[in-house]
Amino acid sequence: MQIARWAELTWTEVEALDGERTVAILPVGAVEAHGPHLPLATDGVIAGEMAEAAARRLAAAGWTALLLPPLDYTAAPFAAGFPGTVAVRPATVTALVEDLAAALAGRVAALAIANAHLDPAHLGALHEAVAAVRARGEPRIVFPDLTRKPWALRLGEEFRSGACHAGRFEGSVVLAARPELVREAARRRLEPNPASLSEAIRRGHATFEEAGGPQAYFGDPAAATAAEGEATIETLGGILEEAVLGELAEPGLTPATGGTRGARG
Repeated sequence: MQIARWAELTWTEVEALDGERTVAILPVGAVEAHGPHLPLATDGVIAGEMAEAAARRLAAAGWTALLLPPLDYTAAPFAAGFPGTVAVRPATVTALVEDLAAALAGRVAALAIANAHLDPAHLGALHEAVAAVRARGEPRIVFPDLTRKPWALRLGEEFRSGACHAGRFEGSVVLAARPELVREAARRRLEPNPASLSEAIRRGHATFEEAGGPQAYFGDPAAATAAEGEATIETLGGILEEAVLGELAEPGLTPATGGTRGARG
């Protein structure tokens, strides 16, 4: 089918869409500190690449993929102590995603969230929104939480270790997608920081500083490569595609026949 960008369509073009064959994709990032070497928009860059890669795959599989304008303002309390971080309340994020889904109801078969921001407060807000949309029943909503199985198992050793904020994992994607935004001299000078954010969260820590990241990075920034980033982007796109097709795989929901039966819980 095709890939389109929602904000670039006219209202008549939206009206003409075959909603039963259309998947809307929402890239979700953040504006927060990512070490002294990566931009505040790092999560947004990654989410955008994930969304684009998934859109290509879904279009090849026979769906119309609609890329929505990104959501980059969200809850980010872990990075709140660093200049540049811009955060909103989790309840604001939940309400916004719920309202967005309501606005898309009847226009698309599913809303897929391409999320790259892993702050627990943010993830909790998204899960609340997903639960509310599923309870309402339309549109179907898809949110592969990268911190959970099976998705986390596909994203490399650094990611699985939990030491993956502004390190090799994220730095590689930015090097592949937006290399001009990487402060190369600073990146190459940084020593690895093996402190695990996931373990710190389990211990009750609530900020990067408490978790052992005084410069707002975890992992090994100097080990990042554009080649690894390109491979990671394709993996992320495959994760979102698989989650979407799994949600739409019930009888009556193929690209050929469409359908908008009630969402699964």
